[in-house]
Amino acid sequence: MIRNFLLKALNRHASHWVVLIIDTLLVVLSFILAYTIRFNASLNFNTGNLAYQIPFVAIIFLCCFWVVGSNRGIIRHTGTRDAFNVFIGVTIASMSIIFLVAINNVYKILPSYTIPKTIILIHYFITVFILIVSRFIFKAFYEIISSELKDITNVMIYGAGDSGLITYGALNRDTKNNYEVVGFIDDDRNKVGKKIDRVKIYHRSEINKEFIEKKEIHEIIFSIQNIKSERLLFLTDKTLELGVKPKIVPPLINWIGGDFEANQIKQVKIEDLLDRKPISIDNPIVKRDVNNKVILVTGAAGSIGSEISRQISKYNHKHLILVDQAESPLYEIQQELIRQGIENFTSIVADVRDIQRMELVFQEFKPNKVYHAAAYKHVPLMEDSPYEAIKINVAGTKNIADLSIQYNVERFVMVSTDKAVNPTNVMGATKRVAEMYISCLSSCSTTTKFTTTRFGNVLGSNGSVIPLFKKQIEAGGPLTVTHKDITRYFMTIPEACQLVLEAGTMGEGGEIYIFDMGKSVKIFEIAKRMIHLSGLKYPEDIDIKITGLRPGEKLYEELLANGENTTPTYHEKIMIAKNQKIEATSIKEKIEFLCFENKKNNNNLSVRLIKEIVPEYKSNNSIYEEFDIRKTN
Repeated sequence: MIRNFLLKALNRHASHWVVLIIDTLLVVLSFILAYTIRFNASLNFNTGNLAYQIPFVAIIFLCCFWVVGSNRGIIRHTGTRDAFNVFIGVTIASMSIIFLVAINNVYKILPSYTIPKTIILIHYFITVFILIVSRFIFKAFYEIISSELKDITNVMIYGAGDSGLITYGALNRDTKNNYEVVGFIDDDRNKVGKKIDRVKIYHRSEINKEFIEKKEIHEIIFSIQNIKSERLLFLTDKTLELGVKPKIVPPLINWIGGDFEANQIKQVKIEDLLDRKPISIDNPIVKRDVNNKVILVTGAAGSIGSEISRQISKYNHKHLILVDQAESPLYEIQQELIRQGIENFTSIVADVRDIQRMELVFQEFKPNKVYHAAAYKHVPLMEDSPYEAIKINVAGTKNIADLSIQYNVERFVMVSTDKAVNPTNVMGATKRVAEMYISCLSSCSTTTKFTTTRFGNVLGSNGSVIPLFKKQIEAGGPLTVTHKDITRYFMTIPEACQLVLEAGTMGEGGEIYIFDMGKSVKIFEIAKRMIHLSGLKYPEDIDIKITGLRPGEKLYEELLANGENTTPTYHEKIMIAKNQKIEATSIKEKIEFLCFENKKNNNNLSVRLIKEIVPEYKSNNSIYEEFDIRKTN
């Protein structure tokens, strides 16, 4: 109770006026102490002069402190800058006293009034020492009281370099959380055993379960700039095995205003563990190709479309048109852009399958560039509904692409998927048909440049495995994985959208751009890491259930189809997939026939037509496998 009262009092009442008065009183005490030191710790001097000298000294110091502002710092956050301000204030005040005493001695303004120079010098050193030390004593007193009122979080900082020292300082400054830095961890043997501000540096090999339990470590904060993802993956796995929560310091470019604060330390997320370097694109040509242009984004409320919209909104576009048939998600991205102060955009609830409605949009806004992200993407659902998959993924793409030519759009960029490569399901096959239709138009179009971007799986997108695992963990498990050996390529949503924008500036049309996404990742391993990152244990707390491959699902995804190879671009992580040659006229006619016949809502007929257009489409674990068997017989 008393501690709470003191803590509130220190927070509310330690104003700069109180600090100024206390500093002045300490100056007076230091002045008297200077006389006693000068006269061998006795009062064997004319104490009557103090009645004149003390008010004079007090007024000079009070004025100097006020001008310098040494009283305005928050005492409980005292640092080297505050100590320097005190030093400056005392120095100016002492020099002012010396100057005024010298003037008085020369001009005899007050003949009987003087202060010995030795007293001024002794007083100067005592005052600097007492005022600075008193501030740090007050700070320590405040920390002792506040520490006893809060739970202590024992942490270790991985990295004893510059970034680690900055993190250490940020944790010490943090008042909302009570961090106690127990030690540093570093792989450099030359640093091991040494101390930084009395905090010992340990080697990684010393950090075991016994050490963690003895020191009661709660968190390990990785503070290494430019750490490789595979290194972070290894260290995170080791940390999770110890039962400690891993956290990470963001890259320097993400520090707010160039300064780092403790609240910027974040939990290690699954996208930090992609086992590859994040793909980064910084292309000034994107700015040139987006600025002062009318941009149309279809599927603008989806995971990819909304991020494309966010990134485009940061440029000086002429107008941004957001089109989606999903009303509520479209409203959310609309409100987000409004909150950010974006004005030159329009949100339209419309369906790319409605050719008349879309033509009105093209007539009204006359877009210069189109980013086509509207699609159905869920493999099991589309396996049950080929009719809907063809309507949106093929016919919808056809509508937007045809209108792009009709209204002289400069560039059309389509978002595709790695599931279009050697497809084993309806969704992937319809996306491959869409790719082929774009290739057909590109071969004959003279006005619009057509580009396709082929993605891997996108971390955190709607319906992807990460949000699913999060919900399953919140529900207490188990996590469901279709096969223990199933692997996928992964990229983050911002990475995927950077590729779309980059593709919108490259090539002469007809290209399919893919990323070098490193190694494919086992879904089973992602599930285990997500359990551990949630502070739980596998399989004790949450188990993983193998459910079996779903219709149309395959173990390993591919980025290139049979007959395709790649050529490099100016960006080392972006490649062009060289398409196998197709008979544009014939394929275009077949796709148009598919769209027409699909209106009959005969799934078997539609799937057979797709297999004629895409010979490499072989159904897997699906009712449509029978059409492949008949074809081979």
